[in-house]
Amino acid sequence: MATHTCTHHQQRSALLIVWLVVFIDLLGFGVVLPVLPRQAREYLQQADPAVQGAVIGGLLSVFSLMQFVFAPAWGRWSDRVGRRPTLLLSLTGSVVFYSLYGVAVSLPPEWWVWAVTLMGVSRAGAGMAGASVGVAAAVIADCTPPDKRARGMALIGIAFGAGFTLGPLIAYFGLALFGRQSWGVGALAALLSLLALIAAAVLMPETRQGQRPAESGRALLSWQRTRQVLALPMVGRLIAAYFLTICAFAQFEATLALLTQVVFGLSEDDNFLVFAAVGMVLLVAGGTYRGVVRRWGEQKLLGAGLVLMLAGLAGVGAVAGSGMDVAPQVKLGVFYGVVATAVVGFACVNPSLTALVSRGAPADRQGEVLGVNQGFAALGRIVGPFVGSLLFPLTSRPVLPYVSALLLLGLAASLVWGVIRSAEAAACCTEAPAGNAPAKEQVN
Repeated sequence: MATHTCTHHQQRSALLIVWLVVFIDLLGFGVVLPVLPRQAREYLQQADPAVQGAVIGGLLSVFSLMQFVFAPAWGRWSDRVGRRPTLLLSLTGSVVFYSLYGVAVSLPPEWWVWAVTLMGVSRAGAGMAGASVGVAAAVIADCTPPDKRARGMALIGIAFGAGFTLGPLIAYFGLALFGRQSWGVGALAALLSLLALIAAAVLMPETRQGQRPAESGRALLSWQRTRQVLALPMVGRLIAAYFLTICAFAQFEATLALLTQVVFGLSEDDNFLVFAAVGMVLLVAGGTYRGVVRRWGEQKLLGAGLVLMLAGLAGVGAVAGSGMDVAPQVKLGVFYGVVATAVVGFACVNPSLTALVSRGAPADRQGEVLGVNQGFAALGRIVGPFVGSLLFPLTSRPVLPYVSALLLLGLAASLVWGVIRSAEAAACCTEAPAGNAPAKEQVN
């Protein structure tokens, strides 16, 4: 179990920088997600629709592929050399590769091969640099005792919401500020990364305390070490549930821009507002979670979140597949309602699962375990957008991505239920000799 080692001043500074790091990382989705499919399509006008879908899905997925590969490595490295140098290097990479994205989308259409290639390189590099969310989670674990860890992990959800809220707005104002030049999005994202880098260099303390892990000489990129993490009691199943949940939600994220265009005929500017609304719900729900989890605990909120996600994504699928004979404004209102339901559910599930994984990790391996957890979340963001992009055009009414998401959420719920039952059984066996005390509610 992790121990609380930070002073109050260190905790405030570290958590501020953690919030900025995660926010910058999520700009990779929040800024680019609303514009990348349409910007990439401008270079793929002559391609077959299936090829277009595969290329766009690949561009969305390569960001997370790099996170899957490098998140465990960043975590292991931070356990060895510290959280501060790892996060500084991560932010430096974000500055470089967001700048490269601006260059890529400024090329003329006849240079489409170079444009698409550089878009892929920039997304891969940004994913590699942004694979430090697990390190950010390890900073939170360093600075919070176990009983407050879920509240700390909720900061990641709040940063996620802020990235989703401000990302589309940054994309919108970036295009407007630079005369609708496509490179404006990358320029503003790079500038924000640079500001976060300067803040981290000035304010970020080192939070990792104590000795290096006993096996610190092992390779950073090690599938064997990842398998050892997955073999930890309870942790492996929780990470699997996290992967399935992220994969389901990512199918929704990746197809939202196309869904609003196909079903509602929304313009690009209107689409920015849809994404901003999603982010605002995430932001508010994440802030609310920090207060509610003290009373209800992460397990109850995890269960409630899964139920809300199931209901919300079922509603999105129903709207996408129905020919509701109602006024467009009413149909759009229903759509916003079910989307908000799914997003609130995700805001409960994300920090709850991360906190439970952290509580099951050894103190000297927080960075590694949380890096593996974020690596599998990244894998979900690889599979989800790719599958969603392929499934979306296969039927006249685009319901398949949301059916797939519901099936994945059902599997995640069954894994979580199994972990909770196992924890309750273990607690009963442990406490029975001491007088049949009630089973503990939290997974340890």
